[in-house]
Amino acid sequence: MGTVAKPNVVMITTDHQRSDTLFMRQDGMEVTPHLNRLAADSCVFSRAYCSTPLCVPARTALATGKYPARTGVLVNDWSGETASDHRSMHEYLGEAGYRLGHFGVQHIRLRPELRARARFDAYMDLADYKRIAGERGAEAASSPSPESKREVMEMRNGAYERRSYSSALPSVWSGPLEKHQDVFFTRQAEAFLRKSASEERPFALFLNIWAPHPPLAVPEPYASRFRPSAIELPSNIGVPAAGEPRNRRLGVPAQLAEGITEEQWRRTWAAHLGLTQLADACVGRIIRTLQEIGAYENTIILFMSDHGDHLGQHAMYQKMEMYEQAVRVPMLIKTPGARLRWYDGVMSHLDVLPTLLDLLGLKAADQLDGLSLASALGGGPAPDDDRAVFSQYSGNAGIGDIRRAVITKRYKYIYDPHADDELYDLQEDLLEMNNLAGEPRLAAVRARLRGALFRWARDCGDELLGDEA
Repeated sequence: MGTVAKPNVVMITTDHQRSDTLFMRQDGMEVTPHLNRLAADSCVFSRAYCSTPLCVPARTALATGKYPARTGVLVNDWSGETASDHRSMHEYLGEAGYRLGHFGVQHIRLRPELRARARFDAYMDLADYKRIAGERGAEAASSPSPESKREVMEMRNGAYERRSYSSALPSVWSGPLEKHQDVFFTRQAEAFLRKSASEERPFALFLNIWAPHPPLAVPEPYASRFRPSAIELPSNIGVPAAGEPRNRRLGVPAQLAEGITEEQWRRTWAAHLGLTQLADACVGRIIRTLQEIGAYENTIILFMSDHGDHLGQHAMYQKMEMYEQAVRVPMLIKTPGARLRWYDGVMSHLDVLPTLLDLLGLKAADQLDGLSLASALGGGPAPDDDRAVFSQYSGNAGIGDIRRAVITKRYKYIYDPHADDELYDLQEDLLEMNNLAGEPRLAAVRARLRGALFRWARDCGDELLGDEA
């Protein structure tokens, strides 16, 4: 590959992947061996948080560097009714002369929509996968079993309604591995990289891996990779926190976990980790291709998940709450010549865009909500240890349960306008099993974090928070 003045960019995201899967060992093996090797060349952000534990608003916020309250995309708005005009990282890179490639699910909602805003040199999403898989005589996905769905009562626009969600019960994906959508998209991304090797322009690849998103339909050999009996489960599987607000049991995650036994949770974990390892193998293919075309050293690689998954902890399943398993995400950033290898301060998804712009010498078109960590990556000063980041949840299909959180290096404060507050000491109680909001000795901490949360809400126009008492 010829000399390229600008570094290339590869951004890989997974869906529902938990932060603790990095460096995790289960059943005698690494869950993410390829990501662990990438981590050796990267900065590991051990306290990275998503702006919201829900797919569409999280990915829209990640692409624009703005909180959901500012973009207006608060829920899974599949039709784009709430979308508005915000510049995405794809546009910044395209305008800077990058060759753009997108492969995988596309959950970013903007107006005009993303594909019309950024001039992609190559683009494939789920509709393309289904069309091509059908043309080749292969199933785009296995037929869902009755056990893969579960009905719950969900708050939506002021009333509870019955809705269907993917359940925690796994199955084996019936198609061949090479036809699985994540493998398909990864191979298309590899082809984009190989073609880019002969181009003069630098490239920017966006690969959005669906795994380990439910339903937990797992292809072989990953369906058999982890033995349920060998899974080491966290101690709070099936156990709510002491002092948990009463309405948490009415939320979707708690309903999805009702009645699931420890033996079933072991099967769920084995399937989830199998899909996580499938995603890791896709990452490994991209890294190997970068090395083969001689582009690895001169490429910025960003890896993260949009949010996590409770997997039975707090007696919950899926996301949509503010506990660590849902809002804390894996995050790696590899940059040519970076010095910082581990950062345990809190950071936000929203830091990704300003950091990338700084690394590339580009300017933001308007106000972004995150901080650039480019200086810290180069060995310079890191953000203040007292920094706070925020996360919000406003419902899934429509405005529903309201959760807001402010997170610092030690504490997490969770606010719900219809329930008691929550306060957790993440230094002493990482599993968040003891709600300290009513402790007199922490009254000042609670007041400080509550004040920070309401100031944040006013600054970004969060109209759903309610009045500060």
